[in-house]
Amino acid sequence: MFIYKWPADKENDTGVVSEHSMCDVEGPGISSYSSNPLAAGTSLEHCLSQALRDVPKEKHAGTPLYLGATAGMRLLNIADPQASDAVLRAVAATLKTHPFDFRGAKILSGEEEGVFGWVTANYLLENFIKRGWLGEWIQPQKKTLGAMDFGGASTQITFETRDTIENPRNEVMLKLYGQAYKVYTHSFLCYGRDQVLKRLLSKFLQAERYQETVSHSCWPMGYNKSLLLSSIYDSPCTEKERPSLALNTTVTLVGTGNGNLCTLHVSKLFDFTNCSFSHCSFDGVFQPKVSGNFIAFSAFFYTVDFIQTVMGRPVHLPSDLKDAAETICATSWSELLLKAPKLEKRLPDYCAISTFVYLLTTKGYSFNNHSFPNIAFQKKAGETSIGWALGYMLNLTNMIPAEKPSSHKSMLYNYWVILILLFVVTTLTSLVTAICLLRHSKSSII
Repeated sequence: MFIYKWPADKENDTGVVSEHSMCDVEGPGISSYSSNPLAAGTSLEHCLSQALRDVPKEKHAGTPLYLGATAGMRLLNIADPQASDAVLRAVAATLKTHPFDFRGAKILSGEEEGVFGWVTANYLLENFIKRGWLGEWIQPQKKTLGAMDFGGASTQITFETRDTIENPRNEVMLKLYGQAYKVYTHSFLCYGRDQVLKRLLSKFLQAERYQETVSHSCWPMGYNKSLLLSSIYDSPCTEKERPSLALNTTVTLVGTGNGNLCTLHVSKLFDFTNCSFSHCSFDGVFQPKVSGNFIAFSAFFYTVDFIQTVMGRPVHLPSDLKDAAETICATSWSELLLKAPKLEKRLPDYCAISTFVYLLTTKGYSFNNHSFPNIAFQKKAGETSIGWALGYMLNLTNMIPAEKPSSHKSMLYNYWVILILLFVVTTLTSLVTAICLLRHSKSSII
């Protein structure tokens, strides 16, 4: 949950928003409460209580409140539309019990999620608008950054391009702070971290014909785990591969730490064969050539941060990422635990996810030795988290009418010049007057 604030007046019809505070909701995402929708609303209570404290009481009734849901709810809406509606209704009912101006709960499309992440990154890096040294708003005329998001259920790539966007579904025209932007965006559902891991488990089970014990080449040597088939095939991303076995069947997966085999299985998650456009990323999706600088956040950041801080490996080129993934895959479970005991829950999957990020960026998005160094893997810009939420709010501020300009609105440059001249003239006049009075007093004494 994020709380944003903005002055009453707008700049070129767009609000100037800043992050006031944030709160991590306890428990999993709201899509996980499909069997108990009321609990989805209850899960938000802790953060709503913080919002009541953070927002001044006299501003509660006038503070608009929105809920945006992303890929997890998109998947639930595909699997069970009625359950999805029930969760949204339950969440809306909880939000309405608080004294804010609740304006609706919405499931964002993949394209919206991608574009809002792009807007957030470029806004925070002051590529749209910034304060001048005299306090006035100026447009810095800087090039925008591309944005890559890697969540739990989907991954997005968004960047400004001059190339023809051959698929209209991937083209978004934006107008922010008086400037127009043509943006390419695509969201790949089922390519988020959690869904990739489920799909990969399904590939390993398929490869060994659903035996009771199955080798998992992306898990480290010495690590094994027993799972119910229902935990793997409970998603629209894996249901097409669901076996005829009972879903309460238990299988045991044993880590073998084989980087080459891991890469082979991860590559099966992509389809690089079919393309009806001049150029595709994967799965037949059009993509123009990547250009300019990019910022990669969410699980992109956490993966590369693990490689750099825990494994002590630099990531400057695609080969660095590839070598690091192979090193992680070859590291035993006991060694990994010694390196990062606090990350035990996620440790087994860094081999698979590092391999996936390598294949996604190089074979999928076609970053090479020249363009890959232009990617900055970051969690925050300044003190603000990068993600879709701030971009979502920036978009919503366009629908909030500008109020009476506040008294602290920035002054125009000409006004500053006049004020400075008046100050200088006043100071000089006072100084001359003081000198004359001093001389007059001295002459009177003599």
